Amino acid sequence: MDMALPRILAGLVLSLIVGYLGYRRGSLAPSGLLGATLVGTVTLGLGGWDWGVLVVGFFIGSSALSHWREREKASLAEKFQKGHRRDLGQTLANGGWGMILASVYAWHPSPQVYLAFVGAMAAVNADTWATEVGMLSRSLPRLITTGRPVPAGTSGALSPLGTGAALAGAAFIGLLAAVLSLWVPPVGGLRDAAWLLPLATMSGLAGALADSLLGATVQGIYHCPHCRKETERRVHGCGRATVLVRGWRWLDNDLVNFLSAAVGGIVAAGLGRWLILPR
Repeated sequence: MDMALPRILAGLVLSLIVGYLGYRRGSLAPSGLLGATLVGTVTLGLGGWDWGVLVVGFFIGSSALSHWREREKASLAEKFQKGHRRDLGQTLANGGWGMILASVYAWHPSPQVYLAFVGAMAAVNADTWATEVGMLSRSLPRLITTGRPVPAGTSGALSPLGTGAALAGAAFIGLLAAVLSLWVPPVGGLRDAAWLLPLATMSGLAGALADSLLGATVQGIYHCPHCRKETERRVHGCGRATVLVRGWRWLDNDLVNFLSAAVGGIVAAGLGRWLILPR
């Protein structure tokens, strides 16, 4: 732990700088700045520089996409639980597994723990890219459970454009991890770091699909009787209370994101045992 102290301090400084820039850009709420600083400090400090760079890569890429063609996506904002300014809950939902796995890795530096981290980050990045790009699809998405066409922005819906964006988002994390391995020695026991790209792509897509499945089945979804619109919010944008129409009230979008990251991590750890780690 003494050796990790300089990295923790570096992680704190780097997280504050990146988080503050995100706050000024409008990507983070004040509580989100706190969450981003916490996630970055713990992940880089206890995991390592390659861990920290993946978190920063996720944040920068997802923040840029949230502002891309923002006006065209504004009409769908009321469907989602929160806006593009990430708060504490959102930062912990996306980076929570990274902190947990980095903490485990500090005490037990297993390559499988690192692979689980790559998969978790690939999952949250895939889901974010799918949401931000999929909203611009010209064709109606289809519900993952029934294939029925539904309005854009519906929880649990998939479109070809959004699915392609999910693949790209997951591959981005895998490519970043593979490139980092050229400068930061790969975690001990990895046979070939090039496998990080397909591993992250597959596990990230699995996590994003798990997110859609949870969103279509058990996530709490509400209806505004006044506006006659479906939403993830308990209080609609019009200021009126909404009515639960399906799912569990306690399972909100932040928790769904957290669970989908766990799925990505589990899939990556399993695939890594087969593809990368020595038998």
